[in-house]
Amino acid sequence: MQPHPPSRRPTILQIIPKLETGGAERTVVEMSAAITGAGGRALVAAQPGRMADDVRDAGGEIIDFPAATKNPAIIVLNGSRLARLVAREGIDLLHARSRAPAWSALLAARRTGVPFVTTYHGAYGEKNALKKQYNSVMARSDRVIANSNFTAGLIQARYGTDPARIAVIPRGIDPAVFDRALIAPERISKLRAAWGIAADTRVVLHAARLTAWKGQRVVIDAAGRLGLAFPGANEGQPPVAIIIAGDAQGRDGYVEELHQRIQQHRLGAVVRIVGHVDDMAAAYATAYVTLVPSTEPEAFGRASIEAQAAGSPVIAARLGAPPETVRATPDVRAGEETGWLVEPGNADALAGALSEALALTPALHAAMAARARLNATTNFTLARLQLETLAVYDALLGTELAQRFGAKV
Repeated sequence: MQPHPPSRRPTILQIIPKLETGGAERTVVEMSAAITGAGGRALVAAQPGRMADDVRDAGGEIIDFPAATKNPAIIVLNGSRLARLVAREGIDLLHARSRAPAWSALLAARRTGVPFVTTYHGAYGEKNALKKQYNSVMARSDRVIANSNFTAGLIQARYGTDPARIAVIPRGIDPAVFDRALIAPERISKLRAAWGIAADTRVVLHAARLTAWKGQRVVIDAAGRLGLAFPGANEGQPPVAIIIAGDAQGRDGYVEELHQRIQQHRLGAVVRIVGHVDDMAAAYATAYVTLVPSTEPEAFGRASIEAQAAGSPVIAARLGAPPETVRATPDVRAGEETGWLVEPGNADALAGALSEALALTPALHAAMAARARLNATTNFTLARLQLETLAVYDALLGTELAQRFGAKV
């Protein structure tokens, strides 16, 4: 597609099912800020949710849109609705971040001729031909943004996508937001009080929505292997609390199962399920070590870089994209690590890495924490994500959004 520079300020529409919590939703907010910061107009078609105000604060405009539907008839109808929206609002580019709305956006893009971008946010299971066909919409755009090299490899392997159409743009963080030195002690004290833990208790944090593949079961079993429930298990060391933070999103049966597992291991005084946490920067700053023990591939895994940016070493599963974000032996030399990579789903392996983390001297822990922050703030910044995404828009539109935004950051 040849670039056709807009005659007015570029209008970019991002579409996502619902503005609730999540990495893709957070990126919608971040790109709304970048688009408006570059002099463009940022529209978001979605069902409003918890992060709607964040979009507005970033300068974006929300169009209440039934993008969460998976009903084929409504998806087709949404394509017509989007086409009309393109004409009415003067939209220059459509950017879809989820599969069902991507089908609607594809239909609208073909009808109107505007460029179409997708971001492949997840690994997306493909158990049969129908599911593969459904997922394939994420590779049918003019440009496909992959959030990791792992994801880019999946796209090429599954759909034979020309690598020239794929832009690998990792998710990013604002270094200042996760700077432990800038997080007021009162924020950390407030969290500790809410979690019912003392100031000297070392926090092992697992922050993810409560769903089985995120590995909460493995965390609880690993804690059981360490015997943290028994007197003397951590003799001579500060006490340990394992905090499982995340929204259940209606999975009440799974939450009950986790509570039963905690009781089976007699870990009621050690493992806490605390629900959604609003102040995640403070949560990571509180963490002595953060766990990312997913049992299915993470397409990226934002928790890994957020934790490292806050100076928390990370123990992650050697699966999906975390090996790109966590520096661990044998991939790097001893003394260069920012955490550990362990076999996915292996409670013994997780317990072993956690035991090593808890045994670090204060000096060694501080050194690893410093390396972790440097890794995150050097290689995974929000500014990089914003600039490189704007550059994708520019390549399709013939605009200079990245240059304009870059002059401000």
